[in-house]
Amino acid sequence: MENRTDKNSYTILFAIAMVLIVGALLAFTASSLKPQISENQRIEKQQNILYAMGVNDNTEGSAVFVSTQDAAELFNKYIKKQLVIDGENVTEDDEAYLIDVKKEQAKAKTGGVRRLPLFVGEKDGKTFYVTPIYGKGLWDAIWGYVSLDENMVVQGAYFDHKGETPGLGANIKERFFMDDFIGEHLLTEAGDFAGVTVAKGNADPKNENKADNEVDAIAGATITGDGVTAMIKSDLKLYKPYFDNLKNN
Repeated sequence: MENRTDKNSYTILFAIAMVLIVGALLAFTASSLKPQISENQRIEKQQNILYAMGVNDNTEGSAVFVSTQDAAELFNKYIKKQLVIDGENVTEDDEAYLIDVKKEQAKAKTGGVRRLPLFVGEKDGKTFYVTPIYGKGLWDAIWGYVSLDENMVVQGAYFDHKGETPGLGANIKERFFMDDFIGEHLLTEAGDFAGVTVAKGNADPKNENKADNEVDAIAGATITGDGVTAMIKSDLKLYKPYFDNLKNN
């Protein structure tokens, strides 16, 4: 007599049951963890913004965020305004830091108006304007936050990546690279937007000339460096009208 468990129908039904059970467990787990994931993402964005304006726990040579426990308190202390630039309109929004820059870029590509988050911070009597940027590296997404003064001179930067090569493109999040951007001018002497180019064969490897619109590239990471260059030039250029208006008022 044939055992019922030897039938193909039993195997198919068993497989379907396992898929449904495992799927339900995964859905339950994802739903349960969603609040914690959202909270972690919120804290990480606050840490990134603070890092870019110089509020961090850096040690010599190492990039260190403020602690997760202190992030919210320090964010509220140093970030005085969260703005959203929507075309010609500028409004305050206490949750501007939660705007998805990637989605806003996609919206602009289909003809929509892209919302630009801008964070106005104050530290040691100085005003910082922190902007998020998003782009493409060699393998996957890269992103960051750049802190500027009213003249669009870089005051600090933080970069990160999803899947760049360890020891090469992944080094965009190392201090030796990020600190090179401090003091770099985004504008030319004539006031035109030029951005900052991550330049292979840069004639200023010690980065002493802050008005040349260039920093030295990471050896072996040309494409990732080009991605950093592209997202700086494409995203930060969008903020120039705001800074022009700032100077005129």
